[in-house]
Amino acid sequence: MPDTPNKPNTPRKARPKLRDGVMKRGTTWSYVIRVKDPETGISKPKWVGGFPTEDEAKAARDEARVKARRGEYIDRNAITVAEYLDEWIEAHAVEIKPKTLQDYRHLIERHVKPHIGGLRLQAVRPARITKLYRDLVTSGGRNGAGLSPRTVAYVHAVLRKAFGDAVLVDQLLPSNPVERAKRPRTQRPEPGKIWTAAQLRAFLKVAESHRLSAFFHLAAYTGARRGELLNLRWRDVDLDGATIHIKGSAAFVAGQRIEGTTKSGRSRIVSIDAGTVKVLRAHRKRQAAEQLEAGESWKATDDHVFRTAWGDPIHPDTVSSLMSDLIKVHNAPKDGPRPAAPLPHARLHDLRHIHATTLLLAGVPVHVVAARLGHADPSITLRVYAHVINEQLAEAAEVFAKTIGEGAA
Repeated sequence: MPDTPNKPNTPRKARPKLRDGVMKRGTTWSYVIRVKDPETGISKPKWVGGFPTEDEAKAARDEARVKARRGEYIDRNAITVAEYLDEWIEAHAVEIKPKTLQDYRHLIERHVKPHIGGLRLQAVRPARITKLYRDLVTSGGRNGAGLSPRTVAYVHAVLRKAFGDAVLVDQLLPSNPVERAKRPRTQRPEPGKIWTAAQLRAFLKVAESHRLSAFFHLAAYTGARRGELLNLRWRDVDLDGATIHIKGSAAFVAGQRIEGTTKSGRSRIVSIDAGTVKVLRAHRKRQAAEQLEAGESWKATDDHVFRTAWGDPIHPDTVSSLMSDLIKVHNAPKDGPRPAAPLPHARLHDLRHIHATTLLLAGVPVHVVAARLGHADPSITLRVYAHVINEQLAEAAEVFAKTIGEGAA
C-alpha cells in the first residue's frame, strides 16, 4: 500500500472569544447586551461595534446595560440632523399652520443645516448646540453679520421641539440636548422703550389722514394681532353691542393668501369702547363710498373689515410698511415745522405690547388681559410681560400699607 503523503499541519485561526459581552472583531471592538422589546416583552441581543479599544467598548457596554435595565436603551441610528429635520417637517406639515411651517423651513434651511445638518442626530451634544447659537449670533446672517438674539431664540424653539420629538415620539435619543444648551438672552420690551400714551395718541392722529386709520386704532385699542384684524369680517363686528369676534387669522404664504385659526386655535370676543365704535362706523361709511365709486370694478368677494380701495383683502406687509411711513410723516411733515418730540421707531406688533402693558399697569387682572390678547394660558402673559408684573409687585407693599393705614384712620 503506497504511503500517503503527510498533509502539512495548518493551525486553525482562533475564533474571537466573547468575554463578558465584549469581543474583538477585526480591528475594532464590539459589545452585546440583551434588550427587552417593549411591545412583545421578549429579550433580544443587541450588537454594537466600531469601538477602537476594549476599554471603550466596556464603558459603552456598562452604560447600555444601565439604560436597558431602566427601559431607556436607544438603538444606534445613522440618520443625520438634516435628514431627521426633513422627515420631522413632513410629518408635521398637516398640523402646523402654513405660515409657521414656512418659517420653520426657512430657519432650518438657512441657519441649522449649514452648521449641523451633516452631523449624526445621536452625536449632537448640548455643547454643539451652544456653539451653533454662538456662531449664529456672531456671523449667522447675511454677509457674515450676526443674527439677533430673537432670531436665535426662534431657531432654539424649533430645535427644541424637533429634538424633543426625537426623544418622545421617534425614540431616537435618550434625552434632548437642546434643553441643556445655552442660548443668547432676548430683550423683552421694557417700559419706556415702547410708546407712551402721548406718543400713541400722536401716531393715531397722523394716521387719521389715511383710509386705513381704523386698522391702527383697532390694533391699539384691542391688542389684536395683524393677521387677526386682516381676517376680520363685518359680520363678526357688533357695533351695537360694542364687541368684535376674532375667529381666525390671515397670512400670505408663497404669494397666496391663507386663512386659518388664531395662534391659540381658539376664537374670542373682545369688547371695544365707544370711541372705537365711532371709528369703525366712520370706516364702514368710507368703505361704502369706495365701493360706490368703484362700481363694477369692485372686487370684494367677502365682507372684510379692511380692504383695498377696490375691495381686495389687504396684504399683511401693507399695514406694516404703512406704519413706518406714517411715523416718518409725523417726524418730517411736508407742511409745517417738525414736531418737538419725534416718534421713535416702532413695529406694528408694538401696538399689541402697548395695549397689554397699559392694561397691566392700570391694575387689570392678568387673566383678563390674557383673554383680550388671545393667550391660551395667563402664564404666557406673565412670561411675556414679566417686567410689568414685577413693577406691580414692587408697589404692592406700599399699596397694602396705604390701604390699611387709611382704614385705621
